[in-house]
Amino acid sequence: MHSTKHNETTASEAVAASESGATVGAEVQVVAVPAPLTRNALSLPNIITISRLFIAVGLFWLIYAYTDDPSRGYWLTATALFLVAAGTDFLDGLIARRWGLVTTLGRILDPFADKIIICGVFIFLQDRRLDSGVTAWLTTIVIGREMFVTSLRGFLEKHGRDFSAALSGKIKMILQCIAVTAALMSLSPAVQSAFPRFNLLRDVLIWATIVATVWSGLLYVWRAYQMLRLPADAA
Repeated sequence: MHSTKHNETTASEAVAASESGATVGAEVQVVAVPAPLTRNALSLPNIITISRLFIAVGLFWLIYAYTDDPSRGYWLTATALFLVAAGTDFLDGLIARRWGLVTTLGRILDPFADKIIICGVFIFLQDRRLDSGVTAWLTTIVIGREMFVTSLRGFLEKHGRDFSAALSGKIKMILQCIAVTAALMSLSPAVQSAFPRFNLLRDVLIWATIVATVWSGLLYVWRAYQMLRLPADAA
């Protein structure tokens, strides 16, 4: 995701440090910063990110509106809609990095849209009490982990530490997307008819998601602990 790949140092900070003598004998690296929040921030990647929020609303409506009789729900349509949303997450980051369109707005919106669609699907499935395999434990663990890591990232980056996404976070996100896909598909009578043991696969994927979510959260906590033990300029 393009929102968490860079922790930029502004040119003005580098110049100020150089003038104060803090960087005597050291090489100062000046890197690009996201564009300021102006009307130009409404770039193609950000438009794609915003579209993901509208897709999320449509997906939530499909889950909520057709659950009195799950056999009449458009579960394969909901699955396809979720996969489109997941595809836009990959696409907006790719375009932003390749065309140099990383913006402040994008850094705010992209993780927000990701968390809304993943957490929202789990909440709506839990709310409707469907046989989707999604439990209160899963929903609590996913939301709790996202809130805690987001708080850690905000605190550390405010103090100049690089707390960008790690590999464990990306693996967690992939497994969450797979688990959501399986949970939605398991509600389709057509899938259940074609694959009678599909629910077993779904449950395995959901448990793998729980493990990955907890594991990823613990790795981020350990990483934050190590950073907090060091001076800011050594982290």
